[in-house]
Amino acid sequence: MMKTGFREHGSRITKGLVLFISTVLLAFPFYWMLIATFKQNLDLYTVENNPFILNAKPTLDHLRLLFNETRYVRWLGNTALVGVIVVVITLLLAIPAAYALTRLAGRWGQRLGIGIFLTYLVPPTLLFIPLSRVVALLGLQDTIWSVVLVYPSFTVPFSIWLLMAFFKSIPRELEDAAMVDGLTRFGAFVKMVIPISISGILTVVIFTFTLVTQEFVYALTFISPESQQMVGVGIPIFLVRGDVYFWGSLMAACLIASLPIAFLYNLFLDRFIAGFTVGAIK
Repeated sequence: MMKTGFREHGSRITKGLVLFISTVLLAFPFYWMLIATFKQNLDLYTVENNPFILNAKPTLDHLRLLFNETRYVRWLGNTALVGVIVVVITLLLAIPAAYALTRLAGRWGQRLGIGIFLTYLVPPTLLFIPLSRVVALLGLQDTIWSVVLVYPSFTVPFSIWLLMAFFKSIPRELEDAAMVDGLTRFGAFVKMVIPISISGILTVVIFTFTLVTQEFVYALTFISPESQQMVGVGIPIFLVRGDVYFWGSLMAACLIASLPIAFLYNLFLDRFIAGFTVGAIK
């Protein structure tokens, strides 16, 4: 009994230590960006000053530069709008496609799913030239609708492949029982499959939105006006001028843009676990 209690106590200490170290490592980049946001320029470029603390009176000059001399708020709005639209398009296309490949395509479904996923692996550096021609023909260049058109080309294939795994884990007997009770195939899909697969759908939502915020090549190629820029392109273009890096403003911009995404990951973590649990129970 004493040995068992000692082992359990040691296991708790080990888990707590690992959790503490992981938390520190994950929080350190945000702490570094926060410190750099309020540091004086002299402290940012002076080696003698301690880089981990504020050595002088905090300053708001970096935030003033970011919000007064750039269109940072507009870039955030453009990114959020594009992210929401692309997420909706991705869900509308990926969910029925993944279900059809899993349940209705027979033995060819898996092969087709792998083929669709392979299109996601094609690098943007090979696709942006032909896609720019398509964007020009549609008259969407220099607008955010150009990236709304292009982004689903790589979010949908990966989302289909991801959702196929969730749909495969759902027993067919549940759908058969629902159809015996009077539901159609579509009704069983809506009322039975989707609620059980909510964890996979949330994963697709966060993955798609994160991919939109960090994409660079397409946004740089298709959009030129400052007012139409995405946040991932506007920050390095307008805060890096020649060999001058506005580090304080860069850190502030990255901190503000990354905190909502980090919050979403943390917020939906319990939903992911709950989704798996509900799926297992049902």
